[in-house]
Amino acid sequence: MTLQITHKPEEGRIEASVENSLCYIDYRLQAPVMHILHTIVPDAVGGRGIAGQLTEFALNLARENDWKINPVCSYTAAYFQRHPELQPLRA
Repeated sequence: MTLQITHKPEEGRIEASVENSLCYIDYRLQAPVMHILHTIVPDAVGGRGIAGQLTEFALNLARENDWKINPVCSYTAAYFQRHPELQPLRA
């Protein structure tokens, strides 16, 4: 499943709508660090890799802007643990 992901920098949010459910990442930017605060995927649409796609979008955004990531939320912290190759992006 490929998501239509929208970045809303003024809100500090990366989001996608899946079956009328809002899935999102909230972040706070204190350049050059993007603090990922929450990753929310409702149970009704979970288990499809949605959180992973939102996280990859955030990571790509950080790479494009030469930001580091502070994985505050537990999902993003676990994502970094599962992908040791991402450690250079970690703040």
